[in-house]
Amino acid sequence: MLNLKGKQVYLRALEPTDLDFLYKLENDTSVWEVSGTLKPYSKKVLQLYLDNAHRDIYDVKQLRLCISNEKDECIGLIDLFDFDPKHRRAGIGIIIVEPGDRNRGAGAEALSLLCDYAFSALDMHQLYANILEDNEASIHLFQKMGFEEIGVKKEWIRTNQGFKNEIMYQKINTNES
Repeated sequence: MLNLKGKQVYLRALEPTDLDFLYKLENDTSVWEVSGTLKPYSKKVLQLYLDNAHRDIYDVKQLRLCISNEKDECIGLIDLFDFDPKHRRAGIGIIIVEPGDRNRGAGAEALSLLCDYAFSALDMHQLYANILEDNEASIHLFQKMGFEEIGVKKEWIRTNQGFKNEIMYQKINTNES
């Protein structure tokens, strides 16, 4: 039986009550660099997104889940994106919003739960992550969770400080039958 619940966090679908959380996160300019966001989102646009969040991953090629703590508070998001069932691969992204919730194992547990789900329920062969070269916390997390560096995209992401390299990490499903 597949479980999306760990010792300190669980993964759940987006709910209508997550609108304020999404609004705060999507309009936080400090994360726009990694999310590729160029402009603020209105609550109306985010509500439309939530209204369609139930759509199937095979249709929209993405799955976004809330990372919730033991108090049932959404502390972050974890995504599968560029879902490709033919080649059995998907990208993965994660954010823990509040700095006080970071470096306490929640990200590692959420990433482990999503990898298990992707490999067993979705039959993925591989997962990958694209991480900015100066994002030491994410690099550490993905390496700790068994992702291997497979390449560097030179000057890939344009930021206010100029172009930055993006490192690509990959994890192959070693438990396939």
